[in-house]
Amino acid sequence: MDRIDRKLLNLMQRDASRTNVDMAEEVGLSPSSCLRRVQRLRKSGIIDRIVAILNPTKAERRIKALITVELKLHGEQHMRRFLKIAVSEEAVSQAYAVTGETDVVLMLLLRDMEEFDALCERLFRDQTNVARFFTMMIIRTAKEETAIWL
Repeated sequence: MDRIDRKLLNLMQRDASRTNVDMAEEVGLSPSSCLRRVQRLRKSGIIDRIVAILNPTKAERRIKALITVELKLHGEQHMRRFLKIAVSEEAVSQAYAVTGETDVVLMLLLRDMEEFDALCERLFRDQTNVARFFTMMIIRTAKEETAIWL
C-alpha cells in the first residue's frame, strides 16, 4: 500500500459516495487508474465493506447505552453462546469479548426504555449464563468515529 492508496482510503472513509472521477482528480490519477486501485483494495480485503452511517436520532435510536457483562461460567463455548444471543438483538450495535473482570462489552442503540427493559429480560435473565451486568447510559458523545486514519 502506497501513499496514493492511503489517500484514497482516507477519502473513502470520509465519504464513500464520492465519484471515482472526483477521487481520481483529488489524488492525481486518471479515473481508470483510480478505479483499478479501489478494486484492488477491495479484493485485498483492506476495504471490508462500504456502508451508510445513519444518524441514530433520525433513525429513532435516541438512547445509547454501554453494558459490561460478567458471565457465571467461563470458557470459549460459554462466551460464544452468549455472544451469539447478544448479536442477534437488533439494538446491539457492537459486541466485544474482552479481558479483565468483565467478559463482554455491548453497545446498544435503543428506541426507548421499554426496548431496553425487554432486551434485559432476554439477555440477562433466565438461562443466559450472566452473573451480573452494569449499564451506563450515554449522556453526551464526545467522539464517535468509524474511520481508521492511515
